[in-house]
Amino acid sequence: MNKKDLLFSRKDLWRLIWPLLVEQVLNNTLGIADILMVASKGEAAAAGVSLVDQINILLIQIFAALSTGGAVVCSQYIGSKNQKMADNTARQLIITVFFIAVFFMTAGLLFSSSILSAVFGKVDADVMSASRTYFLITLFALPPIALYNAASSLFRAQGNSRISMFIAFLINVINIGGNAIMIYGLNAGVEGVAIPTFISRFTAATVLMFLLYRAKSSGGKASVSIKGLLKTLPDFTLIKRILRIGVPNGIESSAFQIGKLLVLGITASYGTAAIAANAASNTIASFQVLPGTAMGFALLTVVGQCMGAGKADQAQYYTKRIMLLCYAFMWALNIPMLIFLRPVVELFNMSEHTTDIAYLFVAFHGIFAMLIWPLSFSLPNVLRAAGDAAYTMIVCMISMWTIRVGAAYLFKYTNNFGLCQYFNVSRDFGAFSIWVAMILDWIVRSAFFAIHYARGKWKSRRVI
Repeated sequence: MNKKDLLFSRKDLWRLIWPLLVEQVLNNTLGIADILMVASKGEAAAAGVSLVDQINILLIQIFAALSTGGAVVCSQYIGSKNQKMADNTARQLIITVFFIAVFFMTAGLLFSSSILSAVFGKVDADVMSASRTYFLITLFALPPIALYNAASSLFRAQGNSRISMFIAFLINVINIGGNAIMIYGLNAGVEGVAIPTFISRFTAATVLMFLLYRAKSSGGKASVSIKGLLKTLPDFTLIKRILRIGVPNGIESSAFQIGKLLVLGITASYGTAAIAANAASNTIASFQVLPGTAMGFALLTVVGQCMGAGKADQAQYYTKRIMLLCYAFMWALNIPMLIFLRPVVELFNMSEHTTDIAYLFVAFHGIFAMLIWPLSFSLPNVLRAAGDAAYTMIVCMISMWTIRVGAAYLFKYTNNFGLCQYFNVSRDFGAFSIWVAMILDWIVRSAFFAIHYARGKWKSRRVI
């Protein structure tokens, strides 16, 4: 392959990837800060925010999935050097996600009590009160969050990941600073984390929309523009292309989140120590897969542009390079984390018994994160970028519900095949089976994705 004909130089790839890595660190830091700050207001406040966040995560994943669909279509038009259609795709994506977000916001405001009661069932009155307050305020943040996701994905689609990184930093400053002022300065309750969430996302969406409207060129390349947005009429042909990727991706993400909620309920059956250990472990585990998440975004951009340019061979070439880089980063991060894992787990100030359980969970997760996580979660973005989102949806849903959820229930109702008694450990160590079920899910989906990728049918897919 002639390197002069390559769409991305080594410098281009690094310019795309390093901001994505920083952005993922910022996103994870924000989540931890929110949890720690609201916890200072008591268990009811923390529980209320945690419960509502499960609903919010579902909605945000829908916006992210639609944004991925728009990013793939836009990146392919950029690769084909059709700037007019890339701009129109950007406008159609913005319009689509905004009106969907307004619909969810309106429905939430009208039926908030019914939604919370249906999802959470009977909870303590103070927890429900905190949930309702947090839910109502964060509902108003849905349109800004949708626009923020869409605009960020459009910048990444054109290879400009520095913008989304800087915006993630801005969100951290406003959100964490606002939390501190309202909770510690004004002695606010759950509204102390809800209002800064709205302000930070509204600010981020406003800045990103301004930058898309201004459309300043980057690296000598024309940038995607949303000029004329208010005069733009729906283009259902383009919207259909966006939804063809976005809807399967959204169904996949939603089903995955629902499955995680069911598994979380199984975890709770193993006792308080298991619940606490699982919560701490999930926080640490999110950092263990951080490089893979960043590389997944990079693959969407690079493969999308290559496929749009009709250069499937380059898409395959860059996939190999980015996946190798992904594994290198995963090993470089996780080996030191595993070495110093015990002190990291001890930062959560849990009992020694609970710390032992969490240590087991995270060590197990870290080992397999280095081995198969990229194949399970980064590689599928190659298929999505090529327009093969339906395949990833089918594989992920079947694997999640038959392997991860199915195995978790099997372990629960067989009492983990009596292994806790055999090894003479306490019952709460049985929650380790939940993590075993998760890794089994990874193994199955990674096998399907690797085989499908190797067969190469994805290279003949057409999005535009």
